[in-house]
Amino acid sequence: MNVEEIKELTAILENSKLKKIVVKSGDFELQLEKEGEVAAALHLPPPYYPPRQEPLPQPLEPAKSAPKGGAPQSPAEASGVFVTSPMVGTFYASASPGQPSFVKVGDRVEENTVVCIIEAMKVLNEVKAGKKGTIAEILIENTEPVEFGTKMFRIE
Repeated sequence: MNVEEIKELTAILENSKLKKIVVKSGDFELQLEKEGEVAAALHLPPPYYPPRQEPLPQPLEPAKSAPKGGAPQSPAEASGVFVTSPMVGTFYASASPGQPSFVKVGDRVEENTVVCIIEAMKVLNEVKAGKKGTIAEILIENTEPVEFGTKMFRIE
């Protein structure tokens, strides 16, 4: 129902002996009453809020490693391919608290190996390595927030 239709119903109510007009269509309901002034009420179903899920806290063992042969490299200088966050959310290293991490430094991975979970809007999204290789570095801690493009792993 648009504003023009509501104005038209209001005019009909004012120019008649009717005291009340009720219009229902699915979840939409409009009531117009005449009592000195015209009052309008709009009734919609209450919003749906999904049940709250507790976060999956689990500290990630220190996994950042320095490359062999000297000073640590910054991620920009490091060789290899980075696994980046495909969305904004919360990084989880394992499927649930108390379970081992999906991967740790030194693990061999395939393209379809799940390396972490990103929780976004109460939905758990698996992130896959996308490249065959070895996990050389884990660049983010468990339960940290991530943004689109955040570097999470380095694969060599």
